[in-house]
Parts: sequence; structure tokens; C-alpha cells
Amino acid sequence: MTSNALIVDGYVDEPACLGVSPYISPYVREVAGVLSEHGYAARYVTIDQVRADPALIAGPGRGDLVVMIAGMTVPGAYIGGKPATLTEVQQLGTLLRGPTTAVGGPITFGYAPEGGRKAVRQAIAGFDVTLSGSPAVALDAWLSGGEPVGRTDYSRTDPWSVAGAGIVARHPAFPYVMCELETATGCSRATVGGCSFCTEPFYGLPCYRSIEGIADEVAALHAAGARHFRLGRQPDLLAYRSPGGEFPVPRPEVLEDLFSAVRAGAPDLATLHIDNINPGTIARHEDAARAALAAIVAGHTPGDTAAFGMETADPAVVAANNLKAMPDDVFRAIEVVNDVGGRRTRGVPELLPGLNFIVGLAGETPATFDANEAFLRRALDAGLLVRRVNIRQLMPFEGTAAYTKNTLGEHDARFRAFKEWTRREFDEPMLRRVFPVGTVLSDVVVEIPGKPSFGRQMGSYPILVGIPLELPARTVLDAVVVDWGMRSVTALPCPVEVNTLPITALRWLPGVGRKRAATIAARRPFRDLAEFRKVAGETGIEGVMRF
Repeated sequence: MTSNALIVDGYVDEPACLGVSPYISPYVREVAGVLSEHGYAARYVTIDQVRADPALIAGPGRGDLVVMIAGMTVPGAYIGGKPATLTEVQQLGTLLRGPTTAVGGPITFGYAPEGGRKAVRQAIAGFDVTLSGSPAVALDAWLSGGEPVGRTDYSRTDPWSVAGAGIVARHPAFPYVMCELETATGCSRATVGGCSFCTEPFYGLPCYRSIEGIADEVAALHAAGARHFRLGRQPDLLAYRSPGGEFPVPRPEVLEDLFSAVRAGAPDLATLHIDNINPGTIARHEDAARAALAAIVAGHTPGDTAAFGMETADPAVVAANNLKAMPDDVFRAIEVVNDVGGRRTRGVPELLPGLNFIVGLAGETPATFDANEAFLRRALDAGLLVRRVNIRQLMPFEGTAAYTKNTLGEHDARFRAFKEWTRREFDEPMLRRVFPVGTVLSDVVVEIPGKPSFGRQMGSYPILVGIPLELPARTVLDAVVVDWGMRSVTALPCPVEVNTLPITALRWLPGVGRKRAATIAARRPFRDLAEFRKVAGETGIEGVMRF
């Protein structure tokens, strides 16, 4: 007899895994597979859906078993969803009394409400069972009569990921859902302690998933309607299936096989991106890394981002926290990624680096922020392209070196000044360089309706696009870049319908402004481009205008 179960996705965000909407993590899909194997028909809801309608988890419809996955160890700013807070998790555990309840995910490492505060590890009130380690393996062990503890074992989780792939169609953002694909857990630097702040060494040395296992999951997700994928659940994609050492030598031929297998499993995929790349790997093995990056560019889709865990440009802080690469190493890695991935395809760069900074690490002084600013200025002056810069405050976890050795709260004013400097002096000039006027962004999905409306492409760190029109959520459109903010661009629907565009949108045409927009509106309709130019002059986006 089939029993009913409920999966509540509280969202996860770790150094090597993102599962905040529109992303869906591997954890919830594997849990769905475990439940299926144990005879449960599983329903899936997100924490955002529960906030909007608590009745979704009320009454007998929630089933005989509820499993919640949650936790963030690298908190960020989110648009598509908001991760469950510890208070919400505990409230849900209490509210769900009746069926048996279990909770798992990185929340078991500890919780803090924001960066800049220590994460506290504690029992999660309200739940009957805490799933330690791999949520799926722990759940299977517990449902089989054992203790709810488990380490990653791909011989077991691969079949579950296939069996649970169908829940992707129940995600509220479907079909615009990014499937985070796991390629590895653990850290090659675990034997030397790893970076002082990172939770990935908690998983031990790297355990690599097989290409066949990944390809089977992709095929199952594709059959369920998924078209957007990211090889993201890993600390360094360049090290995939590379044997031994603190900085394994990349194997380009393996990455070629991986991307070929993913494309074979989803032949009409729309997005195939990556996440983490260790700049130290590039600096130490430049030739092999170049070849590996070229394999990624050959197999992915354009507009991709390689996230570099730089953390700091202060050599003393690098040394004090056992970080991956010195500033000059990171700079060289930026140059290499630009060389390999900087060419434009359909108007956007193929693959660019993204930089992550962490504030509050041991050894940090006011001079650290001067070094960070100098590094960014150096990259800007060198003409390099950087997709984005993330700056966050340390959230130290028990069991990491940063839990006891940090500078939390010591340089708050300088941190805020650095962040503001970066947004004003680096981000906006860099956005102008990466997304010049006339760049066409295809398939922008509106996530925040209104006037303006805001949307993003599906992808790894997609740029936020403000559109000065009132558009319904889930509208999908091509948009042409006309202006820039510090963390976003302004764009108009493409093709630009000059004769029907509202005057409030006409003012965003490059070089037009409010006064000339009124003149353009009064002179409409225009028969052709030549007639329009007599009134508006040159805009730089004439190639996408329609009359």
C-alpha cells in the first residue's frame, strides 16, 4: 500500500551548492527518490509557497511523513526566493505535528540569521528526526530501521536522483527552473584543513560522481521537462575526477566527455552553465587549466560565470586563513579565463570570472580593504572582464578555524565603505564593459512584475534586468541593454517598437531623455529609421528597432 509524504524545500545555499528558487538542489530530488523507493507518493512544496498559503501543509494531505531540507552557510541576496529561517523551520516542525517529521541539509551544521554572526549548532526543535550528513542516505538508513546518518555514496544516490527527477515539474517556477547538478562532494584541501571558513571539508576528501550517473539524471530531468542545468554542486569543476593532491591537475578530456554526456541526455537544453572554479588550480596548472576551460566553453551555453573564491587581496589574510590562492594567482586566473572565455557569442561573453570576497577573516586590518580596492582597480585598468563581485560578511561555523579566529565586527565601517566603493567605482564601469549598449539578452524571464518590471535570464549569476514597462510575472522576452546601474542593467523589449513604446520607456532610448522622448511621442508614427533619426538622432540600438 502506498503512503503519502511531503517534501518541504526550505532552500539551501552552501559554498558548493545553490538551491534557492529558481534553482532546485540535488538534495530534494534525491530525497524524493528515497521516498519513492520506500513506497511513498511524495508531494513537493517550497517554503515560499508555504508562506503564501499555509494550508498547503495543513490537514491529512500532508501525508504520513514530512521531510524538510534547509540551511545556508554562505548567505546572499536572493530574488527568486527566500531561504527558510531557523524560526520558520522550528515553527513548521511544531505545526506539522501528527505525521512523522524529519529535517536535514546544511542547517544541521548550524544557523545564523545573517553574515557577520557565528552560526550556532543546536537541536532543531519540533522535528522527530534530524538527518545528518547526506540527507538522502540518512533518510534511507532511518526508513530502513537504522540511525539517520549517512555519507555520500553515489552508487545509492544516483538511482534516487533519477527516481526523484520528476519533482522538478512541481516547482512553482517550472519550466524556468535551474537544476543544480552534483558532480562531487568534499574538498581536495581537506587534509590541510581547507579554507578557514569553509564547510565543504566537513564532507571529507573529494568523492566524484560518475559521468554515467550524471548523464542518467540529466536524461530523467529532461524527460520531466527540465531544460536548464548547472554543473554547480562541487568546489572546483576543473578538478573533476582528477586524482589526488591539494591542487589536482585538470583533465580536459574528462570534462569534454562530461559535457558531451549532459548534452546527449538533454539534446535540446537551453542552459548549461557551471559554478565554482579554483583560481589556484589555474595558477598552478595553467596549460591543463586552459585546455579544461576550452572544453567547458565548447560544451556549455554562452553567458556563463566561473565563480572564484578569492576571499581577499591581502596576502597576510590569505596566509592566516589557509586560502587557495595569492592575489597575483587570482589575477592571472582572471586573465586566463578572459583569454579562453572572453569572446562574445550572440552578443554576450562565453565565460567570465566572478569574484567572491569575505570580510571578517583572521588577520584582516584596514589595509586589507585598501588591497581589495587596489586589486579591483588593477583588473579594471587592465581592460579585463569580470562578471560580478560578491562581498559578504563571514558566517563562521563550529568546526572551522574561523569559528574561533576571526575579526567579526572589528571593521564594520571600512567594510561598508569598501562595498559602496566597489558598487560605484568597479561594478558600474564593469557592467558598461560586459554589457555595452545594444547587447541583446535573450529569454529574460520576468520575476518581479511592476513598473519597472525585473527579470533575469536563466543561468549562473544572471544580470538583473530592469524593464521600464509593467509586465506580468513569467513573461519571457528578449531585451536590449540601454543603461546601467551598480548591480543591474536597464533594457527595452527587443525588437524596440518605437511607434508604440510608452513615453516613459522612450526616455530610456540612449541619448534621448525626458524632453526628447516627448518630442518623439508627438511626432509618431515614423515610417522608417531615417525619419526617426531626424528627430531622435543616433541611439546605438537602431539595428533592433522596428517601425
